[in-house]
Amino acid sequence: MKNSGLIISSGHDSEDLEDRADTEPELELRPLVFGPAQHGLRLDQALVELVPEFSRSYLQQLIQRGAVTLQRALACKASTRVKAADHGCIELRPTPQSQAFKPEPMMLDVVYQDEHLLIINKSAGLVVHPAPGNWSGTLLNGLLAFDPKAVNLPRAGIVHRLDKDTSGLMVVARSRPVMDALIRAIAAREVGRQYLALAHHPWVGSARRQVDQPIGRDPRNRLRMAVVDLGKNAGKLARTDIELLQNGDLGCLVRCTLHTGRTHQIRVHMAAIGHSLVADELYGGAAAAGMQRQALHAFRLSLTHPVTQEQMVFCSELPHDLSSALSQWGLSYNSR
Repeated sequence: MKNSGLIISSGHDSEDLEDRADTEPELELRPLVFGPAQHGLRLDQALVELVPEFSRSYLQQLIQRGAVTLQRALACKASTRVKAADHGCIELRPTPQSQAFKPEPMMLDVVYQDEHLLIINKSAGLVVHPAPGNWSGTLLNGLLAFDPKAVNLPRAGIVHRLDKDTSGLMVVARSRPVMDALIRAIAAREVGRQYLALAHHPWVGSARRQVDQPIGRDPRNRLRMAVVDLGKNAGKLARTDIELLQNGDLGCLVRCTLHTGRTHQIRVHMAAIGHSLVADELYGGAAAAGMQRQALHAFRLSLTHPVTQEQMVFCSELPHDLSSALSQWGLSYNSR
């Protein structure tokens, strides 16, 4: 079933295992049955898939403390390899992170849906996945309310993310085979993701520019990412193609095409070439033209449907705040 612009109302943990109050809820003993998808994985990796509401680091702590059995024996090594049809049990206690994985009805802008996947137009300000400081009210919570079967999927079927203040299109899986296929397609760069960005300073030089610079944690500020020298700092290769759409006296409107999906990639690459995004204070931008969040919108998403093999392309109109900002700077965007 297809829906165009349909609005549907959907029906890093720091846990310390030593810090347990007597008033905590009783243990939950959860049975484990490992399937073909987990065959050959490390135990901690397999547990992340079977118990997705807990982080891998927390599950590793449980393994070390003897809270996991495998084939009726204690499994005390996270590196133990599991096999399909292995079974066991894990002792769980509620944590802020685990309790965050609960359904919360919310308005979701569903651009397309069928039995296999959803295309969501995420609004600015919506956090995608629960994390410290945002344990509720996330897209994941909304997806769990929208489709109760999503509880059986890691991260409720979310296969890629947008920053909290970035708006635009996301694909979400509705079954494990489709989720695995989408993850592979994204890794193989077979999913097209294009963004519109409003940046400070007029554009100079060629209208097209390829930024091919690795990104890692900023060694001077661990709260942000940065272009790094891989010979000195940890990081990953990252490539963004940038095309000027319109130039103005105060800034420029550009189209960015991702070839990799690093954290804050477009924001980091734009700052690195001297064009920080408007209102992106973390990377050198400043509030302007009425924008109170980074001026970045995921406007186009293209993919091959993992089941039907149909070539699919989705586009999202500019949100009001970004459209208004363009007008204030004397710029315009033709969606065609």
